[in-house]
Amino acid sequence: MEEKEEYGYVKDGKVFLKGYLGNPDRQIGEVKSTEQEAIDYFKNRFTIAKGKVDTLEKDIEEAQNKGSYLTKLTQLRRKLIGFDAIGDFIPLLDRLDKAEDYLTGLILVNQTKNLEIKRALIEDAREAASIEDWPTATDAVQVVKDKWIRTGPVDNEFQEDVDKQFQDILDDFFHRRREYFAEQNKIVQAKVDEYEKLIKRVKQLSWSKDLDEAYKQARDIRRDWNALGELPPKKFFKINKAYRHFFKLFYDKYNQAKGIQPENREDPRITQQRKLLAEAEDALKNDNIVTASEKAKVLLSKWKEIRIPFRQSDRELSDRFRSTCDKIFELSYLARVISRKYPAFELKSEEEQLRAQIREMEWLVSREKSDLDMATLDVERSLTGDEEQDKRLRGRLNIQKRKVAMKDKILREFQRKLERLER
Repeated sequence: MEEKEEYGYVKDGKVFLKGYLGNPDRQIGEVKSTEQEAIDYFKNRFTIAKGKVDTLEKDIEEAQNKGSYLTKLTQLRRKLIGFDAIGDFIPLLDRLDKAEDYLTGLILVNQTKNLEIKRALIEDAREAASIEDWPTATDAVQVVKDKWIRTGPVDNEFQEDVDKQFQDILDDFFHRRREYFAEQNKIVQAKVDEYEKLIKRVKQLSWSKDLDEAYKQARDIRRDWNALGELPPKKFFKINKAYRHFFKLFYDKYNQAKGIQPENREDPRITQQRKLLAEAEDALKNDNIVTASEKAKVLLSKWKEIRIPFRQSDRELSDRFRSTCDKIFELSYLARVISRKYPAFELKSEEEQLRAQIREMEWLVSREKSDLDMATLDVERSLTGDEEQDKRLRGRLNIQKRKVAMKDKILREFQRKLERLER
């Protein structure tokens, strides 16, 4: 028996879609109950196919990047041709053809625009790469590189050529940059070697039997040391620490032998920083934490106004000041959280207050550690090998690590205090 309708039919218990666009009839299913039910089932399935075309057309109309839908359109056409349903597929395929022509035209226009943009970026890259100051040049090249990445593809006829031109400029720039810094590293290492020779001479001063002669040599060494010039801060810190250590040993021995009581000749800027540290520590101990936070902001501003060359700065003093201010700011933030969540906080017992502070700080630490993990992954993915840019990324990450570490430290202090109360 055979049940037929305009676009499909049943024959010998099997459901067929009538051929179209030169394709032969195709079996799409079998009769499970009655032939009419089978026909109706596959006619209803045709609404799914029509819905997919409707949705794609709507998505294309609303999309910003319409060209990205060309692949989806191609995939949908392939699915429609093999879709098991009964209905008129030709109008659906015609709609897809029309949408494809529209997208192809857009892509052609965009590719032409992209080609103009990329050719302009090639000139921008040449100009940026020619800047003589390497940090400035690196920043400028990175800006152009970011724009290049955000610019879409061009016609295949030109893609390889523009990519090669741009990459050649970048390769040449970074090659010259590596050579420059390799040479700078040689210069720095040569200075380090000279500094270490002077440290060796300083070390030998304490072994001298003629202290007067050694004292004269010390002046010569100090003059030579100051004449050597600057080093990168991290390298200089370790070297300068050893230099000052052995000089102190010598001067202590000299002063003791000569009966001299040494005068404290601290740099007045260091003295000023010590006063700021004392004010910060006093605010942390004695002031309302919100008041202390406002005071810390003022102290930080004053600290930044004190300009001390890295080689003359007191790193331990700087770390203590920064840590004290960090603690004030973190406690102030916690106080704001507490005041919002616990309106009657001041009426609670000391133990209840500590438990509330611990609970909130545990949540803050957990949240920020999670944020830090994500930030660490982001930085690792964002590292480009560009020394200056990578340094900035790691600097921001280190600030985040410092804040988490301070919150964790405060949490442990609260926990120890509660343990003492519970004993």
